[in-house]
Amino acid sequence: MSQRSFTSTFRKNRLGLVGFGGVVFFLLLGIFAPLITSYPKGYGTDIMASPSFVHLFGTDGLGLDILSEIIWGARTSIYVSFIAVALAFAIGVPAGLVSGYIRGFPGAIIDTLIDVFLTLPVLPLIIVIAAVVGSSITNVAIVIGLFSWPSLARVTRNATLRVTEMQFIEAARCLGIKQRVILFKHILIVIIGPILVNLTLIMATSVLSEAGLSFLGLGDPSTWSWGTIIKKAWDAGAIIDTPNPYWWWFAPSLSIVFYVVCFNLLGNAINDALNPKGRE
Repeated sequence: MSQRSFTSTFRKNRLGLVGFGGVVFFLLLGIFAPLITSYPKGYGTDIMASPSFVHLFGTDGLGLDILSEIIWGARTSIYVSFIAVALAFAIGVPAGLVSGYIRGFPGAIIDTLIDVFLTLPVLPLIIVIAAVVGSSITNVAIVIGLFSWPSLARVTRNATLRVTEMQFIEAARCLGIKQRVILFKHILIVIIGPILVNLTLIMATSVLSEAGLSFLGLGDPSTWSWGTIIKKAWDAGAIIDTPNPYWWWFAPSLSIVFYVVCFNLLGNAINDALNPKGRE
């Protein structure tokens, strides 16, 4: 599919445009967080203030502005997502390419390794490893990335198996082109579509994993994240208090939902644009 055809099909997908707009919004929010608002720290004067023109999303138990916390939480979410995606890509794509292209012992070993990782109870293992290696945000992102590559490797392998039998790959072999060139130049370009779709899913699930770890107390307490905000609200009893300061936990929860939905919509739109016949 040509770039023009892809762009034209993508623009017709309204939900995809919503997802793309949301992704761009979060990226800009995370990148320019220091220019938008100051880092929330210390104590504020308005304790548990409800949403108003002064504090659009209210304040927490320390009097800190929750909107500022959410903006800086977006920065953390983007950071975690990109670290996880980078690791998943660096491990999963080469593993999938080799597994799908090379027959015999090397491919079988990698394929078995992928299957083993796919059967592991991911969340409990992430919790255990995060507890062992420490709760810095970089460690959490690396742990999430290390458990995100098997699904990407499986997608890459399946796509590679389909492309390997095509005539242009046979021609490249006959011309004596090196295997690494065939894998990373000829095959990877053809199968980049499903890889991109899977990467958007990893971007979404990595934030869910980070939020879950932070809520369990395994996140970085020195860094604001959406999971950390909800954790602090829970520890303070804000979620079950009467009257309930809903703004403390509702806004970060909605941010997580919106972030995940946007990346899923974007991934579905990319998939539909790359495979227009699959929608019929």
